[in-house]
Amino acid sequence: MDNSKRNKIKEQYMAYVLEHGHEPESIFKFAKKLKIEESEFYDNYNSFKQINAEFWKHMVEETIIDIRKEEVYESYSVREKLLSFLFTLIENAKHNRSYMLKISEKLEKPFAMKPNADFHQAKEVFLDYMNELVVFGQETREIEPRTIPFLTSKYPDLVWMLILAIIDFWINDDSRLFEKTDTLIEKSVNTTMDWLGRTPFDSLLDLGKFLYQNKK
Repeated sequence: MDNSKRNKIKEQYMAYVLEHGHEPESIFKFAKKLKIEESEFYDNYNSFKQINAEFWKHMVEETIIDIRKEEVYESYSVREKLLSFLFTLIENAKHNRSYMLKISEKLEKPFAMKPNADFHQAKEVFLDYMNELVVFGQETREIEPRTIPFLTSKYPDLVWMLILAIIDFWINDDSRLFEKTDTLIEKSVNTTMDWLGRTPFDSLLDLGKFLYQNKK
């Protein structure tokens, strides 16, 4: 696949959406505007929706790449890595805020509670990353490996819902320098990590398990 052609189509599509406030009427008309055959578009994308999905995916991928470049990244705790991811994600998103505002108009809200297909590719990328953090967090005891069936395996999905909720909030944030989003990120990550870590509830479960195993 010719990535230069693919990138050109994506860039021209994004420019069209920004200039006109909506996606092209049809792939045929868009291809004509780009002076390419309609088949060339389909050689790279199967729909405009796929371009939008790739945008969200690349945003997550680039954020992970950026934070891993930080010299101190490897010394970060899971809490710090999540904070770094979210602050960097929003910082990167600022470069394409107008485009994000426009394409999000067609998405079901709230993002965290609706099955928007546009986010599926981005979710897969993030889940891979978050699974790494879960393993790391269990090793450092930041994350509690709970005995409730499948609960630990759902941690990445729960954090992904948090990511979507924060993006949704940021899109509607009208505070200066998006200060409210920054506050939400800090409070959300701290609360999430408090729950993923050991809590009094875990001690209660351990006690119940011990009593059950030693009943006469």
